[in-house]
Amino acid sequence: MKGQEWYQADDVAEEYDDKRFSKGGQLIDRREKEAVLEAIMPVEDRNILEIACGTGRFTVMLADQGADVVGLDISAAMLQQGRTKAQHADLEGTLEFLRGDAGRLPFPDDHFDTVIAMRFFHLADDPEAFLQEMHRVSNDQIVFDTFNRFSARSVYNWALPMGSRLYSKSEVSELLAKTNLTLVDVEDDFLAPYGLYRAIPNALASPIRTLDTTIGGHSIPDHFASVSYWNTRIR
Repeated sequence: MKGQEWYQADDVAEEYDDKRFSKGGQLIDRREKEAVLEAIMPVEDRNILEIACGTGRFTVMLADQGADVVGLDISAAMLQQGRTKAQHADLEGTLEFLRGDAGRLPFPDDHFDTVIAMRFFHLADDPEAFLQEMHRVSNDQIVFDTFNRFSARSVYNWALPMGSRLYSKSEVSELLAKTNLTLVDVEDDFLAPYGLYRAIPNALASPIRTLDTTIGGHSIPDHFASVSYWNTRIR
């Protein structure tokens, strides 16, 4: 995983949500959660693993919806932020946070119904091995996102503290074939880069988002979207 030392720092964990999901970043948070829920609903009583759960944005949401969730992350500081969120939530399901390595998941084969990995695939050193490991512990479904090679993100990707591996659609499709995963659906979004949304107030970000979704509703702009949400099934 790229940028491990930066990601595990206490001050990074404390400021992580505020820097990424406040102001216009709230629109990113809302869309990502919507994409996850659309892919795996109904959530209730589903046994779910989130890899690289960070501060628990998705784990807490899914447990609140009635799922039994395990959130795994390499950063103790990020996990503590997640535990704090969970303590303030009245969860319908169960939630457990574990520290561990995404490349060597500490679970038996076929242990979870669904495995999700949001905001992580671009950091994987070996994406095929990572998908294989997700496949190993899931008996039904894998959901993840990728940042796209032909997007605005490619302009500033080099400046990001953790870096990013950018993918074309064909590269991801080839990875799915190699790891025996069947594509159920893929959604493309955010022509405007994430960094723009995070840098401006919500009042300014909202009309940009409206324009973004209007233009992005056509097939050609999809090729230049910043992110793709992949919903796959075990063969």
